[in-house]
Amino acid sequence: MENQEQGRRTFSKRLTPIEVEKRIILFFYTVVAEFFEFEEGRPFFMDVTDNLGKEWTFVGTFHANNIVENHVSISWAQFSLEKGLKANDEVTFTEKPQ
Repeated sequence: MENQEQGRRTFSKRLTPIEVEKRIILFFYTVVAEFFEFEEGRPFFMDVTDNLGKEWTFVGTFHANNIVENHVSISWAQFSLEKGLKANDEVTFTEKPQ
């Protein structure tokens, strides 16, 4: 789901049980394509600041898939554990002001 929050681009998602279990979040390519530059199979890095001001680095990978649709996986094991994320929790990424 995309929207504009005070003029900043955002994307968000409700976590599925498998995403919580595997400590990875999946986005369809079309949702996040405008936010990142990536190549299939090559990791990219997201520098993230949580709502408490703590800095995190997530590792993402683009996966081309004709059957399921192209998607991006973002690994965030320590963040997920520390935050105690559960299925149906919603996470939102908001672009930092320039």
